[in-house]
Amino acid sequence: MHADSKKPLLQRLRRIEGQVRGLQKMVEDERYCADILTQIASVEQALGAVSAILLRNHLQHCVADAVRAGKPGEAEKKYEELVKLFERHYR
Repeated sequence: MHADSKKPLLQRLRRIEGQVRGLQKMVEDERYCADILTQIASVEQALGAVSAILLRNHLQHCVADAVRAGKPGEAEKKYEELVKLFERHYR
């Protein structure tokens, strides 16, 4: 992971952690279902943003480094890894 990405990612994840704790409290307090679902959608969007940042970082650094190194086997492994990530993410 590129060093510039780590701190903002951790901040986002801590914020998401707080949102999830808030969801737990909403369920414990038997809050209105639509309100809980709205908060769940917010958490999902926040996780999606973290995922996008990580994917960009992976492409810019890990994948690009493998291609620049001129090692076809390593680049092919990164390609397969990306395909599997997208398959899991978009199912």
